[in-house]
Amino acid sequence: MKLPALAPLLGFLALVSFSGFAQETPNDKPGLGLVEGDTIVFLGDSITHQALYTQYLEDFFFTRYPDRKLHFHNAGVAGDKAADALARFDEDVASLEPKVVTVLLGMNDGGYEDFGAETFERYSEDMTTLLDRIEAIGARPVVMSPTMFDHHQLARRKTDPTFRFRSKEFSGQYNALLAFFGGWLRERAGERGFLFVDQWAPMNRHTFAQRRTEPDFTLAPDAIHPAPAGHFLMAFELLWQIEPERRKVSGIAITPRGAQWRGSAEVSDLVVSEDRDRATFTHTATALPWVVPERAWAGEKKWEAEPGARLGYELTAAGHKLSNERLKIAGLAPGTYEVKIDGVSVGEFSHLALGSKVELQANEKTPQYQQALAMAELNRQRNDEAIRPLRDLWSRIKGLRQKSAAAQEQGNPETFPTALEELQPRLEELQESGREFEERIYELAQPKPRKYEVLRRESAATP
Repeated sequence: MKLPALAPLLGFLALVSFSGFAQETPNDKPGLGLVEGDTIVFLGDSITHQALYTQYLEDFFFTRYPDRKLHFHNAGVAGDKAADALARFDEDVASLEPKVVTVLLGMNDGGYEDFGAETFERYSEDMTTLLDRIEAIGARPVVMSPTMFDHHQLARRKTDPTFRFRSKEFSGQYNALLAFFGGWLRERAGERGFLFVDQWAPMNRHTFAQRRTEPDFTLAPDAIHPAPAGHFLMAFELLWQIEPERRKVSGIAITPRGAQWRGSAEVSDLVVSEDRDRATFTHTATALPWVVPERAWAGEKKWEAEPGARLGYELTAAGHKLSNERLKIAGLAPGTYEVKIDGVSVGEFSHLALGSKVELQANEKTPQYQQALAMAELNRQRNDEAIRPLRDLWSRIKGLRQKSAAAQEQGNPETFPTALEELQPRLEELQESGREFEERIYELAQPKPRKYEVLRRESAATP
């Protein structure tokens, strides 16, 4: 049997392997061990260049660890293969002295063709070298599988004359090939003790689950690049599979102890009325909820913006699983209670619901949600004005590097170092802009004391 004919079998075996992996519990995965001032680099191709899953991860870390002042660097370049990432590694990765480097490559490495032994050999050698380089600079690799290639969506879009990939040929087995690449990566990561995050299986699983009721549903509108909902899913999966040590925002618990009432550690100034129909207190959380903006970016982009990130938030139950903000007050008199935070009414709940718990992380009325949203909007501005332009410039640098290499092959002198030097001021300007945004974001991300009032509805108007 010729090796290329094995591709369907290899894809099937990888799919079976990934299905098993997707059922593992997150407790099997250690956290990243990040401390104050650490830098995370997101290395990848155009999916990273989109600056969406990276942005949503940044939003999580900004809000969950406002005390650590972590730093982030997007190192995605459209069209990149592992070899391209290696070519810019020193300037675009190592120079940042990162603590963690996430790696998302493979979509372009297969060439969108059927499995080929030479292609896979090149990919495996370059990925191995890339992981060696990350380890050599003292950083921790987080290896991600490729994402999904959506053949159903490709067939639909091929009839669209405006589709930018309409004339491009794609293997009918490419999604299976990406599964095989991911399966191989998982094995190599396991051998070397690196963190591995499966992005292929969750994206396929959610896509086909949604198609039971919406036959043409997709998370990748052009078959390759995830929409914001797909990017949020990617951010969630990285966090869920590595298990950050802070998986909830806060847990307010107030309970009676005889004639006394006691609150959890972060509760102060607690007063409960004698009739148990009113409670007031101050609470200072250590974090804000994980919130994503409604819009993915300002203006038009070559990537499509629907479905939006909030669908990804809903599909993954990200708020409940990774951003839980609980309010529990047991022992209140029977009735319906209005909850106010800093004077803003955020909802009405029965004494039974409050006695069990109420989750507030997705409640857009709360001041802490609005604070987190303002921070996320500022980070979106950071990605619009500093990060994507920086990645566009690195894409231009890749073209100059390739042009210089081609000229050298013809016996002409090397031009790349001079070209890179000329662009250095603009690189530094964009990097500095990103750092300035980070400072403003951290100022906005600091939690504030919040005044809570819980009043039985019948007595809400009583002074």
